[in-house]
Amino acid sequence: MSTTDAFRAGPGRTGEAPAPSGLLDVLSLAAVVLDDTGRILFWSPQAEELFGYSPEEALGRFAARLLVDEQHLETVIELFAHVMESGERWAGTFPVRHRDGSTRLVEFRNMRLQDERGGRYALGIATDQGTLRRVERDLALSMRLVSQSPIGLGVMNTELRYVLVNPVLAGIDGPLADEQVGRAVSEAPPFRHEESIESDMRRVLATGVPLLDRFVVGRIPGDEQDHAWSVSFYRLEDPAGRVLGLATSVVDVTEQHRAAADAARARRRLALVADASVRIGTTLDLEQTARELAEICVPAMADVVTVDVLDSVLHDQRSTTADTGPARFRALAVVSAYPTKATQAVDPTGSLAQYDADRLITQCVNIRRAVLKADVTGQDLRHVARDDNCAGLLAAAGVHSYLAVPLIARGEVIGAVGLMRADNPRPFDDDDVVLVGELAARAAVCVDNARLFQSQRHAALTLQRSLLPQRPADRLGLQIAHRYQPADATSEIGGDWFDVIPLADDKTALVIGDVMGSGIDAAAAMGQLRTATRTLAQLDLDPADVLHYLDRGTAGIEHTFATCAYAVFDPHTGMCDISLAGHLPPVLMRPDRTPELLDLPTGAPLGVGGVPFGTTRLALDRGDQLVLYTDGLVETRDQAIDDRLDLLLSLLAGPHRDLEETCDLLLRALRRPGDHDDVALLIARLPAAGPDGAQPTGSPGAG
Repeated sequence: MSTTDAFRAGPGRTGEAPAPSGLLDVLSLAAVVLDDTGRILFWSPQAEELFGYSPEEALGRFAARLLVDEQHLETVIELFAHVMESGERWAGTFPVRHRDGSTRLVEFRNMRLQDERGGRYALGIATDQGTLRRVERDLALSMRLVSQSPIGLGVMNTELRYVLVNPVLAGIDGPLADEQVGRAVSEAPPFRHEESIESDMRRVLATGVPLLDRFVVGRIPGDEQDHAWSVSFYRLEDPAGRVLGLATSVVDVTEQHRAAADAARARRRLALVADASVRIGTTLDLEQTARELAEICVPAMADVVTVDVLDSVLHDQRSTTADTGPARFRALAVVSAYPTKATQAVDPTGSLAQYDADRLITQCVNIRRAVLKADVTGQDLRHVARDDNCAGLLAAAGVHSYLAVPLIARGEVIGAVGLMRADNPRPFDDDDVVLVGELAARAAVCVDNARLFQSQRHAALTLQRSLLPQRPADRLGLQIAHRYQPADATSEIGGDWFDVIPLADDKTALVIGDVMGSGIDAAAAMGQLRTATRTLAQLDLDPADVLHYLDRGTAGIEHTFATCAYAVFDPHTGMCDISLAGHLPPVLMRPDRTPELLDLPTGAPLGVGGVPFGTTRLALDRGDQLVLYTDGLVETRDQAIDDRLDLLLSLLAGPHRDLEETCDLLLRALRRPGDHDDVALLIARLPAAGPDGAQPTGSPGAG
């Protein structure tokens, strides 16, 4: 407190005892002045309070006679004479007689005074010994608590500069406690990088409301690891309520902080593993599965992630012995947390590359273990990137840590996942190896399942296409267009087929069918039914009879059911006989008329057995079209079949089109990405004139 502040404080109001405002007030020091004979010349109010005598009772009397018992009188007179003669000070405790007759121990400080004329006086400063000892004890205890406390303690003035720092708080920054005194708190740890800490302190100074357990994280000189402290502030006031400054306590909670961080990291990693079990393998598409693995790792584990599979695995050429040489990789996924040049330094998705044994990813698949480069060097980057130029791109992108983990499924290495950190400052460690290994183990099975499915799908599709007619030629009196579209890569190939079969007397059989099920088995069953249909068609049987014999034959194929539409067209009469086996009805399109679904007996699917089939005869005229299709064209999981059939009719009701255009329109409008069924489509149209230039004739009838 400055001199000006002392004057501003002012005395207490008249008749009102001021509250104690400092140490001197607490001690209530009494001042007494004696002349050289020992008579009392001055008597302070504190002396009256301490000894009980008023100024009127004390002034002019011999102090020894007033305050000292007879038994101590001689000793006191000798001490007084010694001080007055020698000028030496005397300090000690002495029993004093109180006005009420009691005796009290009083702590004295006595010294000789001299005026300008050489006159000598004695000044006595006294306080109650009990009060003094209590203050001394409290002060000593406070200082010991501050200096020996395992908690950092400090006191700041109102300008937020240290006036007291204990060794623990000083040890955070290194200098001794004495060297800290006078420094601003914002210049030293743990508050150096806390921009809002000073405003918090000033708020505590202004309001008096303590701030407790503020969490502060920072670093101390010579240590690269983060430390954590729990910091509290409270305002210091004197007994009169005047603000003296601010006190702070700083508790090192680094271990708890690190334990909490480790626990949080463990929870995040468990959540990541749980998330991976849900997000990886949502489809049987190889590239999509690889991308799902990469996206799980970004940005939680890395800034850039690549997934590569061994080309030999894609071609089922797995090695039975340990490899030590180069390897060929197919890049399946490259994912980054943000745009970075690092993605330009790795193999682009879909590319094929061969790398020597010194490549880190090659080492990873050869030794079947993770390869960790916590702090990569320039040489390491050359073993990660495609070439030296790309290694420079990785360096420019700030890549400082690399981890490659093998993808192992069913005991075989199928590829590897590579992870790079650039923006993330933490290097990969052994915990990361374990976590990524867990993710890779889960993902590898999904990747391998997708690879196996892709192989099987390719085989089924090859079989399917080999069993379908390559390109049926137009028949007498008919123009033909067809399409076969397999299901998306996420689903298996089904057993849909179509056929255009030449018959005797220029007749033509139009066939479309769908074997229930998928995969190679469905494709094989479809091949058997197509062969049987072609054989039965040559017998010139009624369509219902053909389906009857097909039904009996299908019953002999285990777990096989199929729907089928079989139609025979005679170009000479214009008649078409149609029979259905559980199949959706064909659409009849006539010029200048609305397309309609034929109202035919549906029948039962082939393979049910014992259900009769019926044949319907209708007359076709020039320009008429018959549209046969499988359910994959119109059935969806989220729309009613009637709505989809109405949509089919509305698409066909458009202006006249070429048959090929009609096929493309239907597939484009009715098929969706991710459809789970394949489609066969067959459209037959009578030309504008018959083969001999006359209009086809015929009358409808029933068979």
